[in-house]
Amino acid sequence: MNYTQNFFFLCKTPLSAESASDVEIVTKAEDSADFPRVFKEFEELRSHAFNKDNIYSVVRADDIYELVRTSNDKNAKEEAFEKAQVEIVTNLQHRVMQGKDANAKAILKEVYDIEL
Repeated sequence: MNYTQNFFFLCKTPLSAESASDVEIVTKAEDSADFPRVFKEFEELRSHAFNKDNIYSVVRADDIYELVRTSNDKNAKEEAFEKAQVEIVTNLQHRVMQGKDANAKAILKEVYDIEL
């Protein structure tokens, strides 16, 4: 077994993402000592999606942010996209049902084959 160094990646997945290639790596922690900086940025970027009770609400998110621990950029993007899928669909469905968002409806249909 070969040792592979892992890093913490902060990834941003837009609601319109169709694949891992649409995921952006915002930053990464080079070592354990750098993790608090990355985690603080993660919390700041997600802060707009907290409700009045200070609980994260995916339906309020403009983008999905994930912290991923892996060995390289490619794996980070793939893992972040996979983790974000459920939250993206939930967010888009909520936008369609609450605001009749035509763009969200189109993304659901074209990317996820879901019609509402």
